[in-house]
Amino acid sequence: MTSNHAFSAPARGLLVAGAFALVVTVLEAAAPILVPILLAVFIAIVTTPILRWMRSRGIPKWGALMVIAFVLLDVGSLFALVTTGAVEGFRNSLPSYQERFMAFSYQLGGWLESVGAGGSREAIPDLLDPNKLVHGVRLLLSNASGLFAMGFLVLLATIFILLEAPTIPAKLRAAFHLTEEGDARLKRLLDTVNRYMQIKTLTSFGTAVCVWLLLWVFGIDFAILWAVLAFFLNFVPVLGNILMMIPPVLLALIQTGPRTALLVAIGYLVINTVIGNVLEPRIMGKGLGVSTLAIFISLLFWGWLFGTVGMFLAVPLTAAVVIALDANPHTRPLAILLGPEITEVVAPDADSP
Repeated sequence: MTSNHAFSAPARGLLVAGAFALVVTVLEAAAPILVPILLAVFIAIVTTPILRWMRSRGIPKWGALMVIAFVLLDVGSLFALVTTGAVEGFRNSLPSYQERFMAFSYQLGGWLESVGAGGSREAIPDLLDPNKLVHGVRLLLSNASGLFAMGFLVLLATIFILLEAPTIPAKLRAAFHLTEEGDARLKRLLDTVNRYMQIKTLTSFGTAVCVWLLLWVFGIDFAILWAVLAFFLNFVPVLGNILMMIPPVLLALIQTGPRTALLVAIGYLVINTVIGNVLEPRIMGKGLGVSTLAIFISLLFWGWLFGTVGMFLAVPLTAAVVIALDANPHTRPLAILLGPEITEVVAPDADSP
């Protein structure tokens, strides 16, 4: 006679934790391959409606793909040209900025010592070492060829994914025997990610334009560089709005003075508040169904796992995980914990009239 021994709750927890650790280890090892594929998948999700629209207008598939590839290549080349030229000019201007920064840090240290903070003249230059910035700029320029190669690889992967896009839903239904509920869940995932990426791209472009106008009005050098930086960092939740304002505010402090730096910081806060906290939620509606705490934790997790690309894609990746967890009754509690806030309904008292 055979007897089935069910795993206890602690044993199941250990098995799940071990499987999760194994999957994360494999993903970390495969990150160099997965990162360009993930980028290509999300770009393909965004451009698929454009492909369908062109196909509905009678344009052949190859013609539509060539148009999309040309637009993506043109936009990527424009970003690369503008960014590389601005970074190169910023690197050439770094010696003069470094001298001004050292003089300013010496004055700031002297003021802090006058109010009782001893040793500030030596601590401030060590804390804000401009040599680290110089090293970072040189590293970025030296890796430019690698970034261009990765961009071309992402473009090729996007084209091949778009080639298979019309047949992917049917293949998934046949391979995994998707029910109507599963098919609806997959469609909801694609629609959610597509809507998020489109809206985020538009709001990021609006943020970049406003940042460029702000810095142009105050005469801050390399305004186009900081506008491009604002465009990309706007995709990073929580931390992106803070990180995008640090370089131009410091440059305004060195270039013109504390008053202009304060005005630039206020301008950034106004732009991020209006676009990020007012316009974007109204356009996006209910959002992605992910809690704020889950977004912050996912930013740390995906950033650790996939680097900068993981930080950019933290929100849609987490939304995909939440929808996948919600598909199984055993993992649905995790989806509820990662999901948005639930308004608890208090049942009426039985004794009340």
